[in-house]
Amino acid sequence: MLRWFLVAVLRRSFIVLVLICLGCSAQSPPPDVAKVMERQVRAFYSIPADVKVVIGQFKPSDFANYDAVTITFDNGEKKQDYDFLLSKDHKTLARLTKLDLTKDPYAEVMKKIDVKGRPTRGNKDAKVVVVSYDDFECPFCSRMHQTLFPEMLKEYGDRVLFIYKDFPLVEIHPWATHAAIDANCLANQNNDAYWEFADYLHANQKDVNSEKGRDAQFAAIDKQALLEGQKHNLDVAKLQSCVKAQNQDTVRASVQEGEKLGINATPILYVNGEKVDGAVPIADLRVILDRALKQAGVPIPDHTTPAASTPSKPNPPAR
Repeated sequence: MLRWFLVAVLRRSFIVLVLICLGCSAQSPPPDVAKVMERQVRAFYSIPADVKVVIGQFKPSDFANYDAVTITFDNGEKKQDYDFLLSKDHKTLARLTKLDLTKDPYAEVMKKIDVKGRPTRGNKDAKVVVVSYDDFECPFCSRMHQTLFPEMLKEYGDRVLFIYKDFPLVEIHPWATHAAIDANCLANQNNDAYWEFADYLHANQKDVNSEKGRDAQFAAIDKQALLEGQKHNLDVAKLQSCVKAQNQDTVRASVQEGEKLGINATPILYVNGEKVDGAVPIADLRVILDRALKQAGVPIPDHTTPAASTPSKPNPPAR
């Protein structure tokens, strides 16, 4: 009888201890504190009225005299969680940003970009890789393209590898996806044909836009793709079949990849993972490339003298 009593007492003590620990690890915020926190967050971050602000439970943090709390912004379609620190006296709320110094953030970005099979320009063994998410109909992409080729290729061609990915903005550029598919059809057989087609479209967007009607624009793009195919002695029947099929799988996969990276406009460049947003001035681009070269232990080119002419012959597809 005594043994049963002791076992029962121990079980109840254990349950009480577990409940106490759970209470210590996570506590619901008092209503008045949650109300103050929401008002402060809405005001500071200009949160729209239709976005719901959810204050999470308080949890122990790594910082003395502060609890950790997650605040969720919910617009009905998408939820975003942000970590904050709340002082024990409930008088100070601080945004918490933890940086994992054991990982290279730029290297982590590059791991998310699939460049296998993509045509390249520059040094295929380069330690600095520039990935451009491109739209053939985008005027800003045209400007960036003219900066990269031939200007940047002449200066950095033996030090940098250039790779293009597809990111057509279909809502505002109706023929961009069609052009990307035709370009990929060429790339399936010949890298030189891909880059010459890319050069042409970026330099002649106005010619395509001047065609009357969507079908006429598509026909003009297809004609140029077939001309490139004939020029480079490609399998014309295979090229025609690819162009006619207009299979969007590769382009869609590239767009989905870009969206996961947070891309919503073009051009977007990643220089060894460092994001370059928009058609930046050439001087700014040099600074970014030079910094990447320095970090990779590669000599920086001399910008005080004219760059030697570098052949623009593309490399085999990236592996």
